[in-house]
Amino acid sequence: MLDEVLARIRAHRNNIHRYRRLLRTKLSELKPQFIERRLAEEQTALDPLAADTFPADTIALDEARAVAAIRRMRKRFKKPEMTPAARDGACGN
Repeated sequence: MLDEVLARIRAHRNNIHRYRRLLRTKLSELKPQFIERRLAEEQTALDPLAADTFPADTIALDEARAVAAIRRMRKRFKKPEMTPAARDGACGN
């Protein structure tokens, strides 16, 4: 499921980049309008898909609190607390 969603996001992003590159080239009078419309459609399709997949991108975080939380997580990861079983000397063997 996630692979399919990521593939769709990738396809939309690739199309958006392709349309932006095309807009930088020399085009006939009607082609820029078509490409701009397609670009808007791709962006409209990508925005909710990306927001659902990566919700943290849409949340406004208090930067100081977020950094402090990440530091605490990294500290716990480096030196995790012992479980009660490990403290009592019990092991799974």
